[in-house]
Amino acid sequence: MAYEVDRTDEQWRAELTPEEYRVLREAGTERPFTGEYNDTETTGVYQCRGCGAELFRSDTKFASHCGWPSFYDPAQSEAVELLTDHSLGMARTEVRCARCGSHLGHVFEGEGYPTPTDQRYCINSVSLKLVPRESTD
Repeated sequence: MAYEVDRTDEQWRAELTPEEYRVLREAGTERPFTGEYNDTETTGVYQCRGCGAELFRSDTKFASHCGWPSFYDPAQSEAVELLTDHSLGMARTEVRCARCGSHLGHVFEGEGYPTPTDQRYCINSVSLKLVPRESTD
């Protein structure tokens, strides 16, 4: 698939830390409860660490207690791409940045969280960059 931001593997490796590369480009997962944004309540915008696209806003972030930052809706539906993932022998829905194709995490439905969408976008902290509100004014 062609993305607006298209870099070679060598370019991605040069721009990202080894852990960022493992998660964003190899669809890895950071260890639960270790990500910098897991418990963050800062108001702002969450951007893709790979390309800077706006993905989520703090007003859709909620405490899911699952070990990763959770959001109930992306900033814009076209900001993310949803793909079927069979990597663990089950069908899950992978979430990728629609602008650069970086792996962000997975989205789950029907788990009973009291959110407007009944969805949990379970996102790796390392795939995000938080821009606090005071920096975006």
